[in-house]
Amino acid sequence: MMMMSKSSIVFAVGLVASAVSASSMKSRTDTEPRTAIVVLDHISPSSNVSGTVWFSQACADSPVQISGHIEGLAPNSPHGAHVHQLGNLTAGCASSGGHFNPFNQTHGAPSDEVRHVGDMGNLVADEGGVIEFELEDVWMSLYESDTSILGRTLVLHGGQDDLGKGGNQTSLENGNSGDRIACGIVGFA
Repeated sequence: MMMMSKSSIVFAVGLVASAVSASSMKSRTDTEPRTAIVVLDHISPSSNVSGTVWFSQACADSPVQISGHIEGLAPNSPHGAHVHQLGNLTAGCASSGGHFNPFNQTHGAPSDEVRHVGDMGNLVADEGGVIEFELEDVWMSLYESDTSILGRTLVLHGGQDDLGKGGNQTSLENGNSGDRIACGIVGFA
């Protein structure tokens, strides 16, 4: 029979208690609703693009609801929108990396089976240069997972996203969406 010291037993009990506590905390937080916000800001002094985008998720297994208001755009203009890999704005939107793509897929439409997690498709400005939108996404998450968008950057591009159907390599990487015209970091609200 193996003899254990009193300190070994206390240490082992502590490890078990920590594991149980972490496990119960994880299940409790995975069922609590989460909300995140992005405050979009333009990156060029000649641009007036700004806006706010909200993300909400009822629990870890539910889709992410996305809504937003963006203004300062050309009338009736389409704009690719993507969550990018990094939450780094030290060099403006350029330092946010590529599209958030944890599964190494090609670019696509939000409804495509093969796509980047960060692919949000096109948002279209009205005749006043304003985008008001509501979307639902089943790939993104606001919970700790491979698909969590928290701490990453939402980027609005200057052109229309071809949704990976442009017939060239750039299309498969970023949808030929053009310059990054506004961005902001996804953070808890």
